[in-house]
Amino acid sequence: MNQEKTVLMTRGAVIAALYTALTLLLHPISYGPLQFRVAEALTLLPFFLPSSATPGLFLGCLFANLFGGGGIWDVVLGSTATLLAALWTARCKSRLTAAMPPVLLNAVLVGGMLWMLHFQGTTVPLWLPMVEVGLGQMGACVGLGLPLLRLLESRFPHWCERADWQDLPRLGLGRRS
Repeated sequence: MNQEKTVLMTRGAVIAALYTALTLLLHPISYGPLQFRVAEALTLLPFFLPSSATPGLFLGCLFANLFGGGGIWDVVLGSTATLLAALWTARCKSRLTAAMPPVLLNAVLVGGMLWMLHFQGTTVPLWLPMVEVGLGQMGACVGLGLPLLRLLESRFPHWCERADWQDLPRLGLGRRS
């Protein structure tokens, strides 16, 4: 295995460990019908680190949901939502649009799952848990994730794994000069 692959795997493992640890340490606010996962701030990392953050986030979410007590639906749907969001985020061309995939996919997939598990057969409308999850995601992604991304871009530009990174600033979409 060459050094580059080792670096990517190590970064992915660190991201997975951080996601899992943050989610489990903040268990009371990370699970359930009303949730605010601080670890979701990391879901913007595929914009900057697509090769290592995508598998790292998927595994971190998988482990967090496996140990979080949400059941098989949370393990499968939550982890799938995170993987799809990471793949979509990696294709985004700007920081701001990079925050949209985790917000939208989690709102729909996780919000729908929470409604099915907790509110189906009640008077709670399907859209309510979707909006609640979306708002929590927006807080984590926009409020915490965007500043984290800006910090990484300014302090560690040499970590960037994007092939098109040099094109983004000229388009006014990437890091600021």
